[in-house]
Amino acid sequence: MSKVSKQKKILVIKLSGSVFNFNTSSKSLKEYSQLLLDIQNKVQPVIVSGGGIIARHYVNLARSLGADESSLDEMGIEISRLNAKLLSAALGGYVYPVIPSNLEDISIACQSGKIIVSGGLHPGQSTNATAALICEKIKADRFLNATDVDGIYDSDPNKYPNAKMFKEITIKKCLDLLNTESTQAGNYDLMDIVALKVIERSKIPTWVIKSDPKIIRNLVLKNNKTGTRISV
Repeated sequence: MSKVSKQKKILVIKLSGSVFNFNTSSKSLKEYSQLLLDIQNKVQPVIVSGGGIIARHYVNLARSLGADESSLDEMGIEISRLNAKLLSAALGGYVYPVIPSNLEDISIACQSGKIIVSGGLHPGQSTNATAALICEKIKADRFLNATDVDGIYDSDPNKYPNAKMFKEITIKKCLDLLNTESTQAGNYDLMDIVALKVIERSKIPTWVIKSDPKIIRNLVLKNNKTGTRISV
């Protein structure tokens, strides 16, 4: 079993928290689970579920009640892990049966050859950073950050209709964008500094794409050029 697993390339997908919201349907989750089953013959998928609007709702409510920031981080992690359990339920017997709680758990789970679904792992880290660290730990061949936008833009496309999307972008340019006001507000899901530094130091091939089963499937199975490639 482990021999077969080692022959497969490992693909880490950070799945946008927008996939998991108050209106998420079983049909939508089944579409994502079918995507993972479709690509499993080619790669071993490792999924990191974001917390999304539900996590933000809880965190903002708890903050207004006086909770400290580290407790808020823990709360966000718990929500992302619940999202991971929801996706795992859709995958049934094809998924590794335990939601990993640390990087070592991820390494062990990879030996199973099954689809792995995780949430956040450590307080103070975004799920983007967590996904990058997982890539580094298990020597993943590729990292897909599936977001609620088509790729990385020069400004927030949800606010600025004329925002320009990059087909390819350097780490340095990404870091420059993080320092602009337009990419920090709202729902624009851009790589954070920790994630970028991990990608840079381990030279992880990374794409930022729209979180859509068809787009992800075509990129993995047909190598369709889509989204933004972060050059390392």
